[in-house]
Amino acid sequence: MRLGADTAKATMNKSIVFSEAAPKPVASYSQAVRLGDLLFLSGQIAIDPASGDMVTGGVAAETERVLQNLTLVLKAAEATLENVLRATVYLTDMNDFAEFNQIYQRYFTSEPPARATVAVAGLPRGARVEIDAIAHVP
Repeated sequence: MRLGADTAKATMNKSIVFSEAAPKPVASYSQAVRLGDLLFLSGQIAIDPASGDMVTGGVAAETERVLQNLTLVLKAAEATLENVLRATVYLTDMNDFAEFNQIYQRYFTSEPPARATVAVAGLPRGARVEIDAIAHVP
C-alpha cells in the first residue's frame, strides 16, 4: 500500500534528540533522530564539548572522546551504549584499527553491537575517527 505524502507525515512520529552536554552539530544535522523505538545517532568526532576544540593525543584519545560524545547523546534519549544495535566506524587510516578497537572494546564489554569499519579519505576538522550508531530505545 502506497501512502500519500500527507498520510506518511501523519504516521511518522519522529522527534529530534539534542544534548546540551554533547558537542553542537558542526553542520546542518541533528545529533540524533528518534522514530518509534529506534534512535539514529549522527556521526560524532572527537570534539570536546566544553571547548569546542578537537582533542589531541592520537586515535586512542579521539576514540575515547567520540564514545563519550555518543554516550551524552544517548543519555539525552534516556539510553546507554547497551542500547546500541549497530555502529559504523570511519577511520582515515586503517593502520589505526588495532588502537581504535582496544578503546572501543572497553565501552562495549559484552554483547557488542553489529559494526562496520570503513576507511575514508578524510573527516571533518581533521578527525581520525568518527562513529555513528543506531540504537533501540523502548
